[in-house]
Amino acid sequence: MNTILLGNLIKIRWIAIFGQILAICFVYYFINIQIPFFETLVIIFLSVALNFYSYFEERKNKSISNIKAFSFLLFDTLQLGFLLFLTGGIINPFSILILAPVITSASYLPAFMTVVLSTISIGIIIILNFYFIPLDLGTEFYLPEIYSFGLVASLIITVIFIAIYAYLFASSSRKISNALSVSKLQILNQKKITEVGSLSAAAAHELGTPLNTIFLIINDLLKEKILINNKNIAKDIMLLKSQAERCREILQRFSTNPLKLKDKFLEKVKITDLIKINFEKFNKNKKLIIKQHPIDNEPEIIFKDEIMYALGNIIQNAILYSRTYVTAEINYNNLYVKIIIIDDGDGFSKDIIDKLGEPYISKNNQGMGLGIFIAKNLIENMGGNIKFYNSKDDNANVEIVFDNSILNI
Repeated sequence: MNTILLGNLIKIRWIAIFGQILAICFVYYFINIQIPFFETLVIIFLSVALNFYSYFEERKNKSISNIKAFSFLLFDTLQLGFLLFLTGGIINPFSILILAPVITSASYLPAFMTVVLSTISIGIIIILNFYFIPLDLGTEFYLPEIYSFGLVASLIITVIFIAIYAYLFASSSRKISNALSVSKLQILNQKKITEVGSLSAAAAHELGTPLNTIFLIINDLLKEKILINNKNIAKDIMLLKSQAERCREILQRFSTNPLKLKDKFLEKVKITDLIKINFEKFNKNKKLIIKQHPIDNEPEIIFKDEIMYALGNIIQNAILYSRTYVTAEINYNNLYVKIIIIDDGDGFSKDIIDKLGEPYISKNNQGMGLGIFIAKNLIENMGGNIKFYNSKDDNANVEIVFDNSILNI
């Protein structure tokens, strides 16, 4: 799975932009080396424009697809190639920075994309070896002291740049990997709970028939005068009956579905039932309001632990931050099912709403900050969509949309 976060690409590109501006101004104004100053600023401005575009894209989705990641890395490679063309070509000491996008691609993207990006980078290097605007470093053919300084500086900057580059992405990858491990463990526990419930219901059903037979025989024995007159035997029969009744009570508790769903071993269930179950599980004297559109003929879906657990996390958060009630709106038609969970609290804060869905983001800093992350991943891995936003009344809204084909309606 691609774990590149768009925010990291934005941060890295800002570092590159400021570094490029600083280097060009230093060379042009302090060292007095003549370069196409205006043209280089135009090339750098393109990166600035892309970063602002990336910022608005990040507000929609924190992570990006492999194709988008490749496109951004390709742009960075081409942008650096044009800058090198304007500032001495391959002899420019900063030409080593062309390695950075390739390293990122090799770490996170498929092999084919890395091969394509590497091939383009090699092509740029070959072209720059023959076609470039030369730097005026003097008439004699030797490496001036300033060039030697440039090589040392470029190596130091490259090491630092690549270290930051690699660390940011590796750190994000480790966080997401650890969070996904936790989510897998949680969903595995949920599956075990469901399986235990199913087995309990099945056992109660199977044992019910022989237990009824035992009761019939005991009742017949209690009608026999010979046995009733024998106090010791009658006492044993009554004890046997009391123990059989105890067994019946235990089986009745087992037969009560732990999730309070319909029978048929949890095969089919209504979304409203799932919402009610999770609300009752986490409720602390709050009220649940369910709104359905249309009101009648709610479809049944195939029960999945992923949906159960994802809804549970979202409803738990809604209950935690609500004042008096939580509203669940369910809209369904021939194409999709939309579920909106709304609480009457203060809504998502501005410093949190853009980060929702990332691991280890917690409003109260008390939990691990994985509930929403796990719910988001479970829903998206099933093929659904989830959005977080505040309503006009500043109430927190979590909107989930599933195609009917995903839910087997």
